[in-house]
Amino acid sequence: MLSLEAIQAAAERARPRVMRTPVVPVSDGNWLKLEPLQPTGSFKVRGFFAAALALSSEQLERGLLTVSAGNAALACAHVAQQLGVPCRVVMFDSAPEPKLEGVRQLGGEPILMPRDRLLDWMGQRGWESEPETFIHPFADEVVQAGHGGIGLEIVQQVPQVRRVVVPVGGGGLAIGVAGAVKALKPEVEVIGVQSDGYPLWVRTFEEGAPPSVTPHTIADGTAAPYDAGMHERLRDCVDRWLAVPEGNLRRAVAQLAVAGKVVTEGAGALGYAALELLPEGPETVAVISGGNVSPDLLASLLDENC
Repeated sequence: MLSLEAIQAAAERARPRVMRTPVVPVSDGNWLKLEPLQPTGSFKVRGFFAAALALSSEQLERGLLTVSAGNAALACAHVAQQLGVPCRVVMFDSAPEPKLEGVRQLGGEPILMPRDRLLDWMGQRGWESEPETFIHPFADEVVQAGHGGIGLEIVQQVPQVRRVVVPVGGGGLAIGVAGAVKALKPEVEVIGVQSDGYPLWVRTFEEGAPPSVTPHTIADGTAAPYDAGMHERLRDCVDRWLAVPEGNLRRAVAQLAVAGKVVTEGAGALGYAALELLPEGPETVAVISGGNVSPDLLASLLDENC
């Protein structure tokens, strides 16, 4: 597990460039941590600023490279723009158009690949032959530590917290948040959530090995591939796993927009959708991780659920 010192250092490095997002009550004993309010609309800027600002001047001047379903791409492009260096991002060719256009508007260059080819590129560590400095979107410990700033804030904002619910894709957010929260309040239970349309980690820990699954979910931000290096770390920091039915997730996005006045993407709404599956009791904070939803998808979800 990440050390508290590493998390505090990474969070402090990123602090001048990211937002201390609010925590708002959503029902008795349940709270939402609103990361869609960050620059680029997701938590990813925390880790990318923490990692980029830790690079040497030579590494930074080479430019930045990452791989992403969308939100890490936006974060990397934003960080590169703010620091005055170039950026390229390897992305699924199915990435939502608003995220692609957002990367371009920030000065980043998307490199589109079919899912199978992209996964092979990652497995072969294709970034090692590229000229830029690569920042791994979830396996980089400095990125994870930067995300841990969310956990530090949660404990300060809701000191009575007893459960934290976190959406899980690659796992970097869960590791960072859990590291911070458990270092300060060991009794807090960390719950990892995925859609049953891509329950990669849920099934991995149920079955003992990663299953062969293809994403069929609006939570594209959690459709990261299995990474063996993340297995032990997630096992050590996540206390419980939940698979949210895809139908519940689709309703949750609409409910948050209409009743909560919070616009979220599929992955961002997973924590909120999980609340109805948990027994009532301890004070719970659900991390709403991102809000970069396609307008067409949001309209469709509102139409089918409202």
